[in-house]
Amino acid sequence: MLEAWLYSIISVIIVSLISLIGIFTFILKKKNIEKISLYLVSLAAGALLGDAFIHLIPESFAVSSSIVIPIMILVGIFFSFITEKYIHWHHCHCHDCKKHIKPFAYVNLLGDSLHNFIDGIIIGTSYLISIPIGIATTIAIIFHEIPQEIGDLGVLIHAGLSKKKALLVNFITALTSLLGVILALALTTIIDNLTLYLIPFAAGTFIYIASTDLIPELHKEVKWEKSIIQTLLILLGIVLMLLLSFFN
Repeated sequence: MLEAWLYSIISVIIVSLISLIGIFTFILKKKNIEKISLYLVSLAAGALLGDAFIHLIPESFAVSSSIVIPIMILVGIFFSFITEKYIHWHHCHCHDCKKHIKPFAYVNLLGDSLHNFIDGIIIGTSYLISIPIGIATTIAIIFHEIPQEIGDLGVLIHAGLSKKKALLVNFITALTSLLGVILALALTTIIDNLTLYLIPFAAGTFIYIASTDLIPELHKEVKWEKSIIQTLLILLGIVLMLLLSFFN
């Protein structure tokens, strides 16, 4: 248990530091950032799907064959849908409306904080299964976080924050993942078989993110050369998760 705590804390610190990757966008042109981000999204989609189907779901059924597992996968998907709906409901689409700039920034940060909090729960839960699966899950989350953090920084700057302030508050929201880890690990000592519910729930959130947020973004690119690269990167993400399974 102590080992799970140690690895979990280190992992969420690394994931939180990913939010500072936005500092590199200060020296890159917007066009180059968009190109890099699209390829990272491809890799992230493959890694998230690979982690869900190769690690999390099989481990869930290894613990129990209960109907609870597919139900919790669906709960994870449904919860992600509701969370995203809430964020979209409070999203200001009127970018020229000055009075909505600050509220829009705060809502974005609130949604990001919730997302990072859930990431922390997922990381903590994964390390309770085994160290290799915890590492695989952390890598999958990192691949997802890089393009997301770049996008979040752009949203905050667009909402009216300075680059330095946007970078700072983005990092602060990333630290909510630490709270998620502490909650997940602490509750396992109080509630028996908690991982039976949290692991498939985490798999459901990964499936939702990859299928509804990331892959649709890739369909916006229709050039066959780039589409091939995207496909190969999705496969690379899956293969990477497959290779990590051999260390378990």
